[in-house]
Amino acid sequence: MAGYLSETDFVMVEEGFSTRDLLEELTLGASQATTGDVAAFFVADLGAVVRRHFCFLKCLPRVRPFYTVKCNSSPGVLKVLAELGLGFSCANKAEMELVQRIGIPAGKIIYANPCKQIAQIKYAAKHGVRLLSFDNELELAKVVKSHPSAKMVLHIAAEDSPSRLSFKFGASLKSCRHLLENAKRSHMEVVGVSFHVGTGCPDLQAYTQSIADARLVFEMGTELGHRMHILDLGGGFPGLEGAKVRFEEICSVINSALDLYFPEGCGVDILAELGRYYVTSAFTLAVSIIAKKEVLLDQPGREEESGSTPKTIVYHLGEGVYGIFNSVLFDNTCPTPILQKKSSMEQPLYSSSLWGPVVDGCDCIAEGLWLPQLHVGDWLVFENMGAYTVGMGSLLEGAQTCRVTYAMSRVAWEALRGQLLPAEQDEDTEGMCKPLSCGWEITDTLCVGPVFTPASIM
Repeated sequence: MAGYLSETDFVMVEEGFSTRDLLEELTLGASQATTGDVAAFFVADLGAVVRRHFCFLKCLPRVRPFYTVKCNSSPGVLKVLAELGLGFSCANKAEMELVQRIGIPAGKIIYANPCKQIAQIKYAAKHGVRLLSFDNELELAKVVKSHPSAKMVLHIAAEDSPSRLSFKFGASLKSCRHLLENAKRSHMEVVGVSFHVGTGCPDLQAYTQSIADARLVFEMGTELGHRMHILDLGGGFPGLEGAKVRFEEICSVINSALDLYFPEGCGVDILAELGRYYVTSAFTLAVSIIAKKEVLLDQPGREEESGSTPKTIVYHLGEGVYGIFNSVLFDNTCPTPILQKKSSMEQPLYSSSLWGPVVDGCDCIAEGLWLPQLHVGDWLVFENMGAYTVGMGSLLEGAQTCRVTYAMSRVAWEALRGQLLPAEQDEDTEGMCKPLSCGWEITDTLCVGPVFTPASIM
């Protein structure tokens, strides 16, 4: 192992127990604490991250994964992904600092923001981060002046994608030749092409079209004397099994397009930037009820029918849409709680809604729920909370960082330790197919090509 992650970084979950058991222990401890200052916390199953990686290697064997740090920058996630050999896609100075602090070499970092501050370009230059993206003349000029030794990746628009990203970021095919010529005149080397179809893109042909467009730009660059050798597929890969478009379907389309436009042996290093894919399902949130209010519904005639006045119950939680539940605002999600205390079938259910701690009409987490009578101090559990919830900071001044408890089963830990090939290998073992067991949750054995720990992308 590379030494990024050690047993002291997480709770070892032994056979017969699960991360859910750990979560129940932690909620019990928080409930019994006299200070009462813990309103929410995460339990992160690092074994789930390992499993997702093995599945990635099986589905996209020619693609090297880079982790999008902005999605979840918690230390445990970064360490386990570093241990698995991933590169890191950073959007700013803070993220570059963070991954370099845990020992990630500059050669495994992409500064993949096509809208960069000059001071942060200079930071990248000073700290050896050489691979940067751009999509317009002004951005190129900034890098020419502040980081002349950089290697540039031209970010093109995903023309067939419905995502608004195509409007905000990405050069049109019409402008690519001009940008490549401009880079050549400025003595800047363009080494590849990137694109991003957007998260949850329903049109699989957007991947095919973008890869075909990238092939055209490769040919333009090569014709102008650039050494084009990097194709970055971007992100947008789903983090949940029940997504509208399954990960396996996306991979099938990508593999077919790569075989057609960038066949094996063509000398191109193929990358992808994944965030949600790795972390969404790994994180479970426990959040406490800090206040409640019963609101009588003014519905004439209902009282006579049932013998009681109908009511709805408003619960306020320790976190809201201006913090961990920001997906309600940005992704239009409707989080569904799991009751930490099991209710009996005989308990009546009441119309309920969940709100954050802010006195604000927009801080609504979920409405239209039917829940049993709950009390202040009870805990609600939310699964699949790993993406854009940790390390994001809060929109509220003075908000506390939510604690994360990392866990991993011993089986997963042994799989992680045993499946990474050593850095130095004998030549005759490089092509061998080494089985990667995901037996703790996946019944079939994954068998992929050599599990690489890329030294550098340059």
